[in-house]
Amino acid sequence: MRQSIERRSLRFSLTRIAALVLLIAGIFGGSATRCFADNGPQPDPAGIATGDKTSVQDAAGNAFVPPTPDPSSPSFAQQKKDYDAYQAQLAKEPLAGKLADSVGHIRIATNFSWTLLTGYLVLFMQAGFALLTCGLVRKKNAGHLMMLNFAAYVFAFLAYYAVGYAFQYGAAAINAAPTNLGGTPTLNHFLLGHGLWGFLGGKGFFLSGPGYDSGSLCLTLFEVVFMETAGYIIVGAICERITFWAFLLCELFIGAFLYPVFGCWVWGGGWLSQLGSTMNLGHGYVDFAGSTVVHGVGGFCAMALAVILGPRLGKYGPDGKPRAFPAHNIVFVVTGTFILLFGWMGFNPGSTLGATDLRISVIAVNTNLAAVAGAATAMLLWYVLFKKPDVTMACNGMLAGLVAITAPCAFVSPNSSVVIGVLAGVVVCFGVLFNERVIKVDDPCGAISVHGYCGWLGAVSVGIFADGTYGSGWNGVGASTYLGQAGQGVTGLLHGDSRQFLCQLMGATLCAVWAFGATYVVFWVVNKVKSMRVSAEVELAGLDVTESGMHAYPEDPIVTVA
Repeated sequence: MRQSIERRSLRFSLTRIAALVLLIAGIFGGSATRCFADNGPQPDPAGIATGDKTSVQDAAGNAFVPPTPDPSSPSFAQQKKDYDAYQAQLAKEPLAGKLADSVGHIRIATNFSWTLLTGYLVLFMQAGFALLTCGLVRKKNAGHLMMLNFAAYVFAFLAYYAVGYAFQYGAAAINAAPTNLGGTPTLNHFLLGHGLWGFLGGKGFFLSGPGYDSGSLCLTLFEVVFMETAGYIIVGAICERITFWAFLLCELFIGAFLYPVFGCWVWGGGWLSQLGSTMNLGHGYVDFAGSTVVHGVGGFCAMALAVILGPRLGKYGPDGKPRAFPAHNIVFVVTGTFILLFGWMGFNPGSTLGATDLRISVIAVNTNLAAVAGAATAMLLWYVLFKKPDVTMACNGMLAGLVAITAPCAFVSPNSSVVIGVLAGVVVCFGVLFNERVIKVDDPCGAISVHGYCGWLGAVSVGIFADGTYGSGWNGVGASTYLGQAGQGVTGLLHGDSRQFLCQLMGATLCAVWAFGATYVVFWVVNKVKSMRVSAEVELAGLDVTESGMHAYPEDPIVTVA
């Protein structure tokens, strides 16, 4: 009876907390929307005005319509000459202009289809994460793991919908307009900062007003599943001892604040992406598909939570040596890993936000090569160290390769991708051993090593291996020439740009500090107010019934705790 009363009280407290968070977000988001709704371009929720002749480009990215002349530009005279010649030609051939409008609309529609379809692939990764983490834990906690994976999607999505998307992309049109999706011109206000020094987006709260736009919502679908990936990552590191209410707070924190802030800095046109223009650091901080924005944030957030929670009971013996808790379902682990590999074919190639960008073929091959190189390296290294080829470490090696190639996949060659995969395989193996044996951070699924350490490696790899064949004009740098060469894109240390390497090293390290530090501060306080960890009795018996209300395997004998 007492446990029942305590559970009801806990559910009531959790409900009040969630309601308060949503109320505050609603007040803040609603007021922000009213303030900015009438400023600038109007949203196009029907999608009939998005994509016209101004969206038409050739294969090299050259626009069909010359830009409006800028009187302050040194090349104003040439700009005006080109623009006047275009207007004169358009007056002679009005049908050509109408056809160009149709071509521009079809181009944006094609990119919409590509972006949405690849977003669906990334969404399917949730099933992979669920199987992987569930298979790696003990049988008595399998049901609870599935509940955590399911709840992560639900609550993180609601937080991102309310405020997270606006914080991340509310000013994207200023420095990082997704031109493949029509540019989202209504998202043009920084809540904190301005110009090249933006820190927090300020439009699109509750996906209303400026956010209620076809291009913006296409971007929303693709980006929310990226945010959800960061939310899933923490499950693998904090499972088997966290309470359900504490986990929900973690997901709300990630979806509403932790992930969107760093995402704004890198992908939303924020200050970190603009360091090439403001401080002459290469092309600014570059993370193509999220080695740090997604995986680094999730991995180092998970590390902070694991430190706060402490190791599972029995993980370390009286002598301080770690004890192995074997995975309860290897079939789940391997199946989940291959589902994640499949989903990654949306994760990385989809980050072009357009099928019209033919670099997608290079990205897809690079992604697969790094995955298999990471798996092979981890499998062989573990075999050398422990005389057995552990399949769970081989799977972690594959994921490590995928995480590490996610930032540089568009900027490197296939050969470099193999090298990056090999490095990731080494890092994940020694990262697991370092966490378990040296700093004694209990990470049941190796999430910190796979996503945190290898996410950092991936971002730094951009600064080392990028070969300059892609990314001309990235983050507004080097649109005409870079390093003295026309068309030169993002370039790493091995190809002559030490400034990009320094920027990547700084940005990746900042990601680790941000994700770990912000999470630790917030949840250290939460844990002091009320313990985030289940009782020792519940942990020993298993979390399935106490935290989730049912066994994953009900045919097993039910163990009761006196």
